[in-house]
Amino acid sequence: MPGVSRAKAMSKAGVTVAYGDGIGPEIMSATLEVLEAAGAELALETIEIGRSVYLRGNASGIEPTAWESLRRTKVFLKAPITTPQGGGYKSLNVTVRKALGLYANIRPCLSYVPFVESKHSDLDVVIVRENEEDLYGGIEHRQSVDSFQCLKIMTRPGTERLVRYGFEYARSYRRKKVSCFTKDNIMKLTDGMFHKVFEEVGAEYPEIEKEHWIVDIGAAKLADTPQAFDVVVVPNLYGDILSDIVAQIAGSVGLAGSANIGAQYAMFEAIHGSAPRRAGQNLANPSGLLLAAVQMLLHIGQREAAERMHNAWLRTLEDGIHTYDIFRDGKSRQKVGTKEFGQAVIGNLGKTPRTLKPVRYGEEMRNPRSSFPYSPPEERKLLVGVDVFVEFPGRIEDLAAALREVGGEGVALESIANRGMSVWPFGLGETLLAGPFQCRFLAKDASLGLSQRAIVDLLGSVEAGGIEFTKTELLYTFNGTEGFSRSQGA
Repeated sequence: MPGVSRAKAMSKAGVTVAYGDGIGPEIMSATLEVLEAAGAELALETIEIGRSVYLRGNASGIEPTAWESLRRTKVFLKAPITTPQGGGYKSLNVTVRKALGLYANIRPCLSYVPFVESKHSDLDVVIVRENEEDLYGGIEHRQSVDSFQCLKIMTRPGTERLVRYGFEYARSYRRKKVSCFTKDNIMKLTDGMFHKVFEEVGAEYPEIEKEHWIVDIGAAKLADTPQAFDVVVVPNLYGDILSDIVAQIAGSVGLAGSANIGAQYAMFEAIHGSAPRRAGQNLANPSGLLLAAVQMLLHIGQREAAERMHNAWLRTLEDGIHTYDIFRDGKSRQKVGTKEFGQAVIGNLGKTPRTLKPVRYGEEMRNPRSSFPYSPPEERKLLVGVDVFVEFPGRIEDLAAALREVGGEGVALESIANRGMSVWPFGLGETLLAGPFQCRFLAKDASLGLSQRAIVDLLGSVEAGGIEFTKTELLYTFNGTEGFSRSQGA
């Protein structure tokens, strides 16, 4: 184990390894060779995941025995996989993240100018993305011939732990600013909650600068002036998109690794896919998985090996030894394959970069906390109404007249909307009517609220009136504040 003192060698850490699909086996083999040469003390357990498991009839792409390994090691180094098209196959990444509580996705993105082309020589951004909630819950329904929905569910405990981890990360790695991206000018409840929690948690970290951006203009600023950002905490969907954009403008998505962090478990992977058209050709860049492995070594406390491996990788970039995706005539010196790139990194172990900034992972640096207590707010919750989504082929006026007849005691029809736009009692004839109508019934006395029995009776009256309902959503107030949105144009 050259360059690593035996006295300092750590006991072997259990790691579950999956070689994946497409280019996965090639980049994993290269990564494991570098890990071993760098002095990482690992006890590896190999599992099978991905395409072959899917095609054996397992819709999640992972066998029960694989879960046993993950429960033992609590650390997962995963190559990319291929999810077959059709057939109801579920995303393995989403399954693993949710099953193991891997709520935070950490994607460091840096530029390596002049050795890798980028318009931003000083780009150094870390995306901290929520990993389990938002639209990625995958809760979708087809409600009618022409209507489809995907539910965006965000929770306060899920948001709070993600935001808190983002600030803990900034503190641990001596970052100066945390930015939050949402679309809370439109989605005032879901994204509004995320923004509110960001402000509340951020107040506990007075030494760190804080800012909030609406995600559209924030994304434009991030793409144009990434040096204005440091750590970015963001909901799931926005984070997935933004982290790929930032990685690409840094030089290549193929250079980016990611960590998936939970209170007990962690998974490390490249951010790119399995690229089946490049499989078996010794072409793929293993850098994303290599850098994910560096994050893994930091997570398990093997900082010396992480530092050796990371600096050797940086030196290899400087030497101009590049895979095809980042090779540039006049800037690169040698085009190499996957295996040869890994061997070049091994050859540079013990060296540091001469132009790029060397990494230093001192013993004084601690991993960010990832487990946090949560205390739900105390609020008075009162049922005050229901949205009944109905299919109705006739005129809106006829629907309104029929629903006004079925309103039960203590509850009355307030409005009808279509795709979030008011169509009764206020509406415009130009509004496209497609899918179910959202018919809002509210308690006549909101201070008294309604019983669930009253809602059941109301639905019975709707059904008895010959009106087909496709969905209901109960409406609540919390400490007197409405916990539901109002239709546009109302």
